[in-house]
Amino acid sequence: MAYFLGSVPFAVLVSRAMGLEDPRQYGSGNPGATNVLRSGNKKAAILTLVGDALKGAVAVIAARMLAEAFGLSEFDAAAAGLFAFLGHVFSAFLRFQGGKGVATAAGVLMAMSPVVGGLTLLCWLTVAISTRYSSAAALAAALTAPALTYWRTPELAWTVSVAAMSLILIWRHKENISRLITGQESRIGNKKR
Repeated sequence: MAYFLGSVPFAVLVSRAMGLEDPRQYGSGNPGATNVLRSGNKKAAILTLVGDALKGAVAVIAARMLAEAFGLSEFDAAAAGLFAFLGHVFSAFLRFQGGKGVATAAGVLMAMSPVVGGLTLLCWLTVAISTRYSSAAALAAALTAPALTYWRTPELAWTVSVAAMSLILIWRHKENISRLITGQESRIGNKKR
């Protein structure tokens, strides 16, 4: 259930509902909030960001709510968070071609631990504001999140789940890493090309 929840492509749905071009047709081609922002429509980007983050948060919160009724544990909540993230990255509704997972991972982290989620978000914001590179901010947050999780969460399942999300997120940014190295990466606020 968490995987299918994560598969809901908010970037495509919001863009379609607002009469915008499909975000897979411009910019990075990525169905995520940063690429929707390239359309020039900030409201669509915010709605996409919120929708994608809620997918991760709802999966974790629902797993925790069902814990008592079905004997689930924090391991199950960690698995639900990971599967929601995987649903976003490999969306069943987009032929397994989804987004990079930054917002969904943030939702998982906030639901897991507001302290870890908040500190990871602070890392993202610091790098994003100082460099104006969303990809650099995402990479910095991905490198920070597993250590913060290990520090603040006693459950090993959470550390493993967050580390897996971070590795996949870094892998999904491989083209961005190449563009960052060559100075070709698009900055936050640049319009679609």
